[in-house]
Amino acid sequence: MASDAVERESMEVDVLIIGGGPAGLSAAIRLMQLAQEKGEELSVILIEKGGEIGAHILSGVVMDPVGLDTLIPDWRTSDDRPLKTEVTGDKFKYLGPSGVFDISWLPMPGFMKNHGNFTGSLANVCRWLGAQAEEMGVEIFPGFAASELVYGENGEVKGVVAGVQGLDAEGNQKPDFEPGMELLGKYVLFAEGTRGSLTKQLIRQFELDKDSDPQKYGIGLKEVWSVPEENFDEGYVQHTLGWPLDDKTGGGSFLYHFRDNGEPFVSLGFVVHLNYQNPYLAPYQEFQRWKHHPEVLKYIEGGKRVAYGARAITEGGWQSVPKLTFPGGALIGCSAGFVNVPRIKGSHNAILTGMMGAEAAFNALQEGRSGDQLFEYEEAYKESSVYNELKLVRNVKPLLSKFGTIIGTGLGGVEMWLNQIIGWSPFGTMSHDKTDAASLKPASKFKPIDYPKPDGVISFDKLTNVSFTNTYHAEDQPCHLKVKDMDLQKASELGVFDGPSARYCPAGVYEWVEDTNGEKKFQINSQNCIHCKTCDIKDPNQNINWETPEGGGGPAYPNT
Repeated sequence: MASDAVERESMEVDVLIIGGGPAGLSAAIRLMQLAQEKGEELSVILIEKGGEIGAHILSGVVMDPVGLDTLIPDWRTSDDRPLKTEVTGDKFKYLGPSGVFDISWLPMPGFMKNHGNFTGSLANVCRWLGAQAEEMGVEIFPGFAASELVYGENGEVKGVVAGVQGLDAEGNQKPDFEPGMELLGKYVLFAEGTRGSLTKQLIRQFELDKDSDPQKYGIGLKEVWSVPEENFDEGYVQHTLGWPLDDKTGGGSFLYHFRDNGEPFVSLGFVVHLNYQNPYLAPYQEFQRWKHHPEVLKYIEGGKRVAYGARAITEGGWQSVPKLTFPGGALIGCSAGFVNVPRIKGSHNAILTGMMGAEAAFNALQEGRSGDQLFEYEEAYKESSVYNELKLVRNVKPLLSKFGTIIGTGLGGVEMWLNQIIGWSPFGTMSHDKTDAASLKPASKFKPIDYPKPDGVISFDKLTNVSFTNTYHAEDQPCHLKVKDMDLQKASELGVFDGPSARYCPAGVYEWVEDTNGEKKFQINSQNCIHCKTCDIKDPNQNINWETPEGGGGPAYPNT
């Protein structure tokens, strides 16, 4: 619905923040810290599409505390601190079909080690940060989805339309229709996370990626298990490469032990790089069979799965970070993509870039500016630890893509060492030459993969696991998964690639079903969507566009 089709109330603030993850919340807190230091009033609104702060947050998580230490230096002394389990053991292993080879001895740079980091729940970290922000005077509106951009007279970003509700499946107004509001800011910071719906528009509108490589992605799938004490090793962290993925398919696993309210939990999950070629590969199924490996099974046997989730991860790194600013605002956190791929960490960089964006916006306001570009943020990023960290590991992802897991990991380790010690790389700067969608090859080049059936004890079917995400969408609302050309979907996604959407989606959203005439029809079960964005990334024709549904819809992750 166009923003001029209905009358809306508007509200203007100094800074508007879109997204209640680590970047957005950190930006909000930093803005209020600066205002308090100056003894000045500052109006800050943060909106979050999830039903509450933390509802849509999913991460491993082993968190580098540098971000929290910088933002809230005394967080460790807080009685209700969100991270309490410090890493005490750290292993890196290569899995075969039944065996294991410990490769922790490989000479990896010091920043690749996990001692001094914390494991727990990023969703709970965000809930804690949200409480801190509200105490400082930030207005937080959860369940408020931003659906449109609002531009000013000179083309600058002024704000968003948010809170539209009460449209039926055809887009008609229902009796409970709410037109939403225009939320306007002198500056707008976008912290939508990976593949944000408005961020995509901003990147296209302002050509922010004109001088950067294509962004790369992975899909991360996670379960949280409550485990018996005898299986538990508090603070233990384990990463693996290898089985069940072949050498040409990038990815790996994580397994983290932490306590929550005294109870032993294991976070375990699997990441598959979305530049895989085989359309028959199913990341969810790879995750489920991985759990049966003896090196994983010994930690979760006798336990019970208590949570599940999945989401896309930015993996392009240094080469793929777009221009960060545009007239009226900036991209912070995973909206721009600051994940360190070999570390599988990005939350600390999200916090730090959120702070940088906040400082640039606050200083601009102090100078009486509004609606212009925050060039200071771009400059701060290029002088920051975030920039340097990503530059050190810039070739790891391209090396994995070019040489495969075994050789690529070895070359990546050598390159990181040389970069860290003498500031030199034998590879210069390698590029990401194509999108993940373009990496998929026709089904005729591969054979279908026969995945084992889930046993209902260690491995589970998709829909059973989706029930653990607490996902909800109102039944009668517009489908937020837009297929641009249904004929193309049938001719290519089904005809050429044999329907990979049913396999790459971790929630059973997509199916090719036969109608009464025996014709295949593309069925979208949008009520199952857990907002991972994989379809938006991996569809071979970029024919599926993920848009934000009504606010409050989607998963409600409890402890992820």
